[in-house]
Amino acid sequence: MFKGSMPALVTPFKDGAVDFDMLKKLVEWHIEEGSHGLVPVGTTGESPTLTHREHEEVIACVVKAVAGRIPVIAGAGSNNTDEAIRFTEYAAKVGADGALVVTPYYNKPTQAGLIAHFKAVHDCADIPIIIYNIPGRSVVDMSPDTMGELAKLPRIVGVKDATGDLARVCQQRISCGQDFLQISGEDATAHGFNAQGGVGCISVTANAAPRLCAELQEACLAGDYGKALEIQDRLMPLHQAIFTEPGLCGAKYAMSRLGLGSDEVRLPLVPLTEGTRAKVDSALRHAGLMN
Repeated sequence: MFKGSMPALVTPFKDGAVDFDMLKKLVEWHIEEGSHGLVPVGTTGESPTLTHREHEEVIACVVKAVAGRIPVIAGAGSNNTDEAIRFTEYAAKVGADGALVVTPYYNKPTQAGLIAHFKAVHDCADIPIIIYNIPGRSVVDMSPDTMGELAKLPRIVGVKDATGDLARVCQQRISCGQDFLQISGEDATAHGFNAQGGVGCISVTANAAPRLCAELQEACLAGDYGKALEIQDRLMPLHQAIFTEPGLCGAKYAMSRLGLGSDEVRLPLVPLTEGTRAKVDSALRHAGLMN
């Protein structure tokens, strides 16, 4: 259903507004470069600073531009259950193939609260749901046992795991079953994640290096971890450079160096410092993406 390299798509801006023309160009570029799916309006898509209307317009724009050629998993999470339901219902209405729903941040719900939240979102619309577990941002960690309970629901089909704990993949295979889709949410460990049983990566780095990220994932899916490791060696400096500061800022700067829009972000985020820009430039050259 969902596998391979799926860029956590940035939302391009121009003079403070969403640049929908560039967004459409990015969709075409990612398809040409071999990305296996697109994930708009996640954290990398600056969902925290988009209005509700912008959030929905970006989903609709990406779904229309993709036109069924690759899957679209729409960011639909919120720490407000009613808001998550709204975004999930909208994603289903405009034809997204799935919804990415983050564990509620800031509220710090219990494991029982997580089950209730995700069940409510699950029940609202006939669309596959990917749980997004990222305790470093949400300050709540969904346990493998809790995920196993949610995996019993027919439309909760997988997890974007950004814990950085590769043992989780094996633990969740036991609690959720081997058909439950485990997708890495951390570029630097995606290669090892797949070796443990993962099937892909929702990637920040793939915004700037979609072909290399797609080739790495294809090698993993084919069981050629030697080839995948060679590609990972080319990408690792870029993973590290992009995440020196907030990852979406690094991704947008890297894309701007490749002629793919500006590095404009919304406050409270700001463009990269000069030192980090130099790191990204060096990493782009190391990966063979820039002279």
